[in-house]
Amino acid sequence: MKLRPLKIAWVQISHQKLRLLAAVLGVAFAVILVLVQLGFSKALYDSSVRWHSALGYDLALISPKATYIVNPPGFPRNRLYQTLGVPGVEAVTPVYISIGKWRNPDNPLQTRNIYVMGFDPTDEGFSLIGQEDHIRALRHPDRVLFDRLSRGEFGPVARMWDAGEKVVTEVNGRDVSVVGLFELGTSFGIDGSIVTSDLNFRRIFPERSASRIELGLIKVEPGADQALVQERIKASIPGDVRVLTRQEFIQHEVDYWAQSTPIGYVFGLGVAMGLAVGVIVVYQILFSDVQDHLREYATLKAMGYSNFFLSRIVLSEAFLLAVIGFIPGLAISLLVYGQASEATNLPMEMTPERGGQVLLLTICMCAGSGLLALRKLRSADPAEVF
Repeated sequence: MKLRPLKIAWVQISHQKLRLLAAVLGVAFAVILVLVQLGFSKALYDSSVRWHSALGYDLALISPKATYIVNPPGFPRNRLYQTLGVPGVEAVTPVYISIGKWRNPDNPLQTRNIYVMGFDPTDEGFSLIGQEDHIRALRHPDRVLFDRLSRGEFGPVARMWDAGEKVVTEVNGRDVSVVGLFELGTSFGIDGSIVTSDLNFRRIFPERSASRIELGLIKVEPGADQALVQERIKASIPGDVRVLTRQEFIQHEVDYWAQSTPIGYVFGLGVAMGLAVGVIVVYQILFSDVQDHLREYATLKAMGYSNFFLSRIVLSEAFLLAVIGFIPGLAISLLVYGQASEATNLPMEMTPERGGQVLLLTICMCAGSGLLALRKLRSADPAEVF
């Protein structure tokens, strides 16, 4: 009768139910920790570039001192207009950015910082909205658009708007009316957002100079070489601004969160800790299993089975534990993703690619534990055991 390592492995790990349960829980815990950390990490990077992806532009102008988009330092607006003289530039959009004090329309005693972006809604860069009635409304004084996906602490603005109620509140002590909604979402640095015209922006922030902007959006002529236009702009304007492509602008934001803040390190540490816990738990289970079945392994050796065959049994146990433990870990992670997304409005989504990567990582983790446990298996000498 030919023995099959996978079948032997299943009989061994299923023989002691409590030990199997402990191993599965250990693997599931590691899977949950890794998936949740990766989910929050991806949500951080995806949410941080929502504005970068929503606006209409080919090239972006920012200050060399700008680190991230939440509250960047400004630069002279005429730098942006100078790019209009560069061959290949079709249109530009000056953008004003700041943080304002929003008063909850449902609870006037509650205020909260809100992200405010202002620019001419008729410009090419204003692709975020796209509705003509919103564009017309923003031309009137003290009109703003509110992000439907802002956190609940800003008040039931979306519900009030959908119910046909008039939404009037204050930003920086100035009365404003919400004339529409858009959908963008929160990030680790932005809990809520409003968009308004450049003129209304300066009404909300009267101390701000109209000649200083935080972001410049550049539209390149159809068919023009963006890289060539970018180099022309760099050569034609002073070095007090940076010219980035859309992808470079997005990567600039991601690099800030990944390298210049402790958040990226913390998420990476969480993944490492999850894998370490999994390796230790699975190693202890497999080591104990080898110890308990040392006589059986020695018998198989005496019957002529090689160390390679015995090693396949242990590694098969590791594989089975990885697959069995991954299933509940994935299921619980999906629940965590749903709860976290609902509570934070962050883009917590499980993708097949991430699930497959973590499954492969789990198998490698358990295989590593199996390789460590093989050291005990090599001591299964029939002459010593019997």
